[in-house]
Amino acid sequence: MAHQVAVQMGAGLLELEPIRVRGFVLMAPFFGGTVRTRSEEGPSDTMFNLELFDRFWRLSIPEGGTADHPLVNPFGPCSPSLEPLKLNPILVVVGGNELLKDRAEQYAKRLKEMGKGIEYVEFKGEGHGFFTNDPYSDAATAVLPVIKRFITQNS
Repeated sequence: MAHQVAVQMGAGLLELEPIRVRGFVLMAPFFGGTVRTRSEEGPSDTMFNLELFDRFWRLSIPEGGTADHPLVNPFGPCSPSLEPLKLNPILVVVGGNELLKDRAEQYAKRLKEMGKGIEYVEFKGEGHGFFTNDPYSDAATAVLPVIKRFITQNS
């Protein structure tokens, strides 16, 4: 959802006056696509799997759409170009073992190639939503200083 708000603001289609948005934090972004990535072919954990993710996407997009819909795949064949947009800084936080890791990494890489202000932080060995599923773990605790630094740098 944060990506969609960033795009709308970057295109000048959304104004939140008097609030000034200075950046976006994407925590385990939920991107997809019809062509599977290497991480999506990896083992599913007991809670999150591709069948569940595919069901979420079907419920989130217009009837007849696919996982390449712009709401799901920001770089899909039907997605508008993000290159001309003036995007606020973006922080992407992802677990190194989550099924959607490759999509988040590709998202950050593509935006960086476009000259956008983006930071990608991967927590090795962690799964999707590790910061909420185990909020007192060392990894979850390490997320907070990353977010704090990002907010401080962009305020």
